[in-house]
This record gives sequence, C-alpha cells and structure tokens, in this order.
Amino acid sequence: MKPFLIQQLERYALRLTELDFLLSREDIMGDMTQFLKLSREHAEVSAVASRFARFQQRTADLSAAQAMLDDADLREMAEEEIASASAELQTLEAELQRMLLPKDPDDARPAFVEIRAGTGGDESALFAGDLLRMYTRYAESQGWKCEIVSESVSELGGYKEVVVRIEGDTVYGALKFESGGHRVQRVPATETQGRIHTSACTVAVLAEPDEAEAIKINPSDLRIDTYRASGAGGQHINKTDSAVRITHLPTGIVAECQDGRSQHSNKAQALKVLTARIQEKDRAERAAKDAAERKSLIGSGDRSDRIRTYNFPQGRLTDHRINLTLYKLLTIMEGDLKDVVDALQAYEAAEQLAALEIGATT
Repeated sequence: MKPFLIQQLERYALRLTELDFLLSREDIMGDMTQFLKLSREHAEVSAVASRFARFQQRTADLSAAQAMLDDADLREMAEEEIASASAELQTLEAELQRMLLPKDPDDARPAFVEIRAGTGGDESALFAGDLLRMYTRYAESQGWKCEIVSESVSELGGYKEVVVRIEGDTVYGALKFESGGHRVQRVPATETQGRIHTSACTVAVLAEPDEAEAIKINPSDLRIDTYRASGAGGQHINKTDSAVRITHLPTGIVAECQDGRSQHSNKAQALKVLTARIQEKDRAERAAKDAAERKSLIGSGDRSDRIRTYNFPQGRLTDHRINLTLYKLLTIMEGDLKDVVDALQAYEAAEQLAALEIGATT
C-alpha cells in the first residue's frame, strides 16, 4: 500500500482513540446533539480503523510466513499462508482505498433526470424517448421507483422535454455522470434514402434536496402560474387548471409539474424540482471555480459537453470522457447500464485517490 494511504489510515486509528475518550466522559450525555455527532463519527472511523487493524495483522502474517520459507519442514505451510495473506491483503487494500475516498452526501439521494431534445428535430425527440426508456429500464433493474414529473410530447411519440423522478438506494450516485450532451448516429425511421443522421439530446441529473438541508427560498421571489395540463390523464386532467409552473424571479429558473391529480401535489413537486435546479446551479458555479484549479473530466455537469455517442450502425456506445467503448448498444438501450456506471464510478474513484495523494504531498 502507498505510504500516503498508510499515513491517512494511521490518522483514523489516532482519531478512534480520541473519540473513545470523548464518548467516555460523563458530561457528554448532557449534550445529546454533540453525543450523536460523535457517535456517528465513531461508527465511521471505527469501520476504517478495524479494517486497517486487520490489514496490519495480515501484513505481519505475510512477513512471518516469508521468513519461514528457508525452513524445509515449514516451506509448504509458509507458501499456503503467503498465498492466503497476499489475496486477503489485496482485497483489504481495495476496501480501504474506497473507504478513504471523499463521500458525496447527495449520492444516496433520489434524483430528477431531465431529458431535452436538441439538434435533430423529430429524430432528437424520438431519441429523448429512447433515453427515457433506457433510464427507466435501468431503474427497474435496480428496484428503483420512477415517476414522470412533467413532459412535453412530440408529434411522433418522443419528447421535446421530460422530467422523471427516480427514488431508491444511491440513485444520484449512480446516475450523476449522465449529465451532459448525448449524441445519436442512426438511420431515422422517416429516412427514405437510408442516410445516417446525427441528433442530440441533453440530460441533467439533479439530486433531490434533503428537506432538512435544502436552501431556503423566499416566497416573494416566486411567481406561481397554473394552467391546464396536456397529455395523458383522462377527463380530469384536461378539465382543470391543475398543472403548476413556478418561476424563481432572481435567477429566472423555472420548474413545472402536471403529472399529479391536484394543484396542491403539483405545486409541491414543482417546488422540489425548482429547489433542485437552484442547488444544481450553485453546485455548478462551485465546480467551475474548482475546475479553474484542477480540471476534472467527469462530474462537471456541464450540459453543453458532448459526453457520449450512440452509434447504431456499428452497435457502439462511446463515452468520450473516459475513452470507454462498448459494442453492446442494443442491450444498453434496454437498460443494461451496469458496465457504463461501474466504469464512470471507477474513474471517479481513481481521480479522487490521485487527489488524495497530491494533497498528502503538498
């Protein structure tokens, strides 16, 4: 294991000793807020420290076994122990590296996925529908729940714009790298000459704000409009002004919801989307400042970036940020995003690990 990681882990061991002392003090129970805070930290630090203790023990076992190799009577047993310890140390090192990486508190949050048709006219709108299907199929495979928040349907059955809320374990953490420009190359169904067209959509993935930590919006900064919803929903949705559009006047950010059956529920959902968009704007501004010091290829959320190409004639998906190419496009479009998600998360982990190493040497 690299020396800078050992140093980080030794700090965890020292911090665990400090936390044990702080939690043993008699006066700590008088401040329940502080007690709970220290208890949560103790649980996190203890998990890392215990794995590090196991790593140290197995490192000692490996050294002892290597020292026995010169003894002919003990060689076979030593070789077995070396193989066992080496395999476990490799697993422990990978676990400890993951545990040391900075955690995004939003990773566990539900997310809003916004898909908008871009260049390409009707074909772009159809591609937006394909992307929605891909994400909802992937969500189903993960056991997540999907709910359409708002939609603007195109004449041929795609979407000019659609927003879906996805709820489940680590939704935002899995989908946050989908933000950006998605380009498709294929022969449209309306193309009579068999020519390949290039179209594009933009995707934005926003973490649903934690109500306890969400930014506070001044009601006087909001303009709320109601209108008659369009699309599916039967007679009720077509005869009442239940759809809600909320505009945040200081920023001009707009959110709307028409999926619910009441104006009240639509207003609540639209306010969640609006809050998520405002927080994402703040996040993007902070990321832009950070990028001036250290450029990151993924996680920027810049919607103007072309992050991925879907080439149907070649059955190929290419993620340009990490130079990932997969020749399984049809299964990916059916929701098999695991290889893509895993590769992007692994790249982020490698970037974070490199940043930790740089930080440890400065």
